[in-house]
Amino acid sequence: MARGCLQGVKYLMFAFNLLFWLGGCGVLGVGIWLAATQGNFATLSSSFPSLSAANLLIVTGTFVMAIGFVGCIGALKENKCLLLTFFVLLLLVFLLEATIAVLFFAYSDKIDSYAQQDLKKGLHLYGTQGNVGLTNAWSIIQTDFRCCGVSNYTDWFEVYNATRVPDSCCLEFSDSCGLHEPGTWWKSPCYETVKAWLQENLLAVGIFGLCTALVQILGLTFAMTMYCQVVKADTYCA
Repeated sequence: MARGCLQGVKYLMFAFNLLFWLGGCGVLGVGIWLAATQGNFATLSSSFPSLSAANLLIVTGTFVMAIGFVGCIGALKENKCLLLTFFVLLLLVFLLEATIAVLFFAYSDKIDSYAQQDLKKGLHLYGTQGNVGLTNAWSIIQTDFRCCGVSNYTDWFEVYNATRVPDSCCLEFSDSCGLHEPGTWWKSPCYETVKAWLQENLLAVGIFGLCTALVQILGLTFAMTMYCQVVKADTYCA
C-alpha cells in the first residue's frame, strides 16, 4: 500500500517538475532572445544598469530550470536528499516573494520617491553611447503611453540644458519635433501614467501572483508528501 502511494506521488511530482523545468526553459529562451535582439531593453535605472528585462528573465529562467531539474531527479531516484533540497529551495523562493510583496506595500511611498529620483538620473543617459537599451525603452514608453518625462516634460530640459524633449514626446512624430513649442508635446508624466495603467490591471497582476503562489504551494506539498512516503517505505522495507 505504501509503495503504491509512493509510485503515484512519484509520477505526479515528476510531471509537475517537468512542466516547471519546461517553463524555466521558455523564460530563459525569451531572455536570451531579448538580450540578442534588443540589447539591454527596458534598462531604465541608472543605479542598477544590469536590471534589464533580458537579464531578469535569464536569471529567473535559469533558477527555475535548476529547481525543476532537482525535483525531477529527486522524484525519479526517490532520493530523500534531493527531495528535501527541492523543498527548501522552493520554500526559500516562496518566502522571499512574500517578503518582497509585504515590504513593497509597507514602503510604497518611499519606493515611489526613490524610483522617481533614480529614473530622473537615468534620463541623463538617454541617447548616450552604450545606452541603446535605455534610449529605446524611454522612446517606446513615451510613444505608447503618450507621456513625457518622469514627473513632467520639463525633466528633459535639465538633460538637454535647453527647452527641448525627445521626438518620442511629440503629439505628431517628425524629425526634430522635440525642438518645437511645448504645445506639440505630450503633457502627462510617464511615472504616474504607467503607475495608473498598472493599477487598472491590478486584477490581472493579482491573479498571476496568486497562480504563481498556488503552483509553488503545490510543489511544496508534492515534495514533502513524497519525502514522507520515501521515509515510510524505507522504514517498512527495513
